Amino acid sequence: MAPCYDEKETRPSRERLREQNERLAEMIRIGYDASPYVKKVIDERGLTANAIKSVDDLEALPVISREKLVSLETVRPPYGGLTHPTLVTDRIFTSPGPVYEPHLSEHELWHRGYCAAGFKPGDIVLNTFSYHMVAAGLTFHEGLRSVGATVVPSGTSGTETQVQLIRDLKVTGYTGTPSFLMAIIAKAGELGFDFRNDFNLRRASFVAEPLQPSLRRRFEDEYGIDTYQMYGATEVGDIAYECHIKNGWHLCEDVIVEIIDPATGMKVPSGQLGEVVVTRLNNKFFLFRFGTGDLSRIIEEPCPCGRTSCRLDGIAGRVGDAVKVRGLFIAPSQLNKLKENFRNYLIQLVITREDFRDRLTVRMASTDEITSKEIALFDRVFQETCTIRPDDIEVTTTAELEGDNSLIIDRREWK
Repeated sequence: MAPCYDEKETRPSRERLREQNERLAEMIRIGYDASPYVKKVIDERGLTANAIKSVDDLEALPVISREKLVSLETVRPPYGGLTHPTLVTDRIFTSPGPVYEPHLSEHELWHRGYCAAGFKPGDIVLNTFSYHMVAAGLTFHEGLRSVGATVVPSGTSGTETQVQLIRDLKVTGYTGTPSFLMAIIAKAGELGFDFRNDFNLRRASFVAEPLQPSLRRRFEDEYGIDTYQMYGATEVGDIAYECHIKNGWHLCEDVIVEIIDPATGMKVPSGQLGEVVVTRLNNKFFLFRFGTGDLSRIIEEPCPCGRTSCRLDGIAGRVGDAVKVRGLFIAPSQLNKLKENFRNYLIQLVITREDFRDRLTVRMASTDEITSKEIALFDRVFQETCTIRPDDIEVTTTAELEGDNSLIIDRREWK
């Protein structure tokens, strides 16, 4: 595959750092005047707006976890004081919590990731992310359009519909989670198709869910699909992406990524594992040092592809108790909200993985009998609160749940 990158991606690292330092200093200066939260944080630390001049100076500021962001936005909706009070933006997205996010950019977001994955004019790409409320569908749509691809906004349509679209529209590419593509392939087989020989889909870019090495081999060897990974968060957009070398994820040009010790907020030595903390350089949403909760390390060695940015060495796990299921986070704050609505219930989530798909089981118990009507109500409220539907709701005894009081049990194994 011919390289696809621009001058920024191949420039000397010192030039990138100089530009990032300049943009960071500007972001903090503007944020100090525009954002009540930025001003509060800087004043409380005895700093000035000009004190943050470089990436190294960021350690003087606190890490903002997702739970902290939820708390800020709950007290001061919609953006927790992290924008100008009269911010005007073309779109407002939401994510579980809830967290409200102003649209950050009309251009660039996810562009480089799709370019690096080889998407180009002439491609017809199935976008299976939701277009409703959350940022995923529209932002990935724009990223694909920015490289000239034609987008099929299939969203969360059922697998049989996806198969029909792939067949009728001669789809060449896919973006979504790997487990959903595997489900589509399985459905095609049930319908009597040979996916590799009957369809044109030859390229896939995955995000929001880990790509197991065994599943990647299956996609590439059995089905002839060239696979790539991108990494991001709805709060800060795209963070990193995989090139054709497939050895780590290149950091995007518009983000500063720190790898920190979650206990101290300080950067760990180069090459060590720590939490991925992101500052997206922009003058709209002043969310500095966003703690993703993901664990990774930085690869500093040059990449043979020609890009000069550092790379993330994949995701090694999660900090704390929040988990990602079928591409969506389930956070303790959501479960606590559920418990407030269902005070008589004990609740426990069990996450397993079957046939390359996350399986979510909710175990619930009460001292009173739980009726089918109450289960149906709980199922609906769970979906509204966590934006994901359980595969099973299992009624058990209070003694059993009290014996294992873990709120979330993750039994998945990534091989």
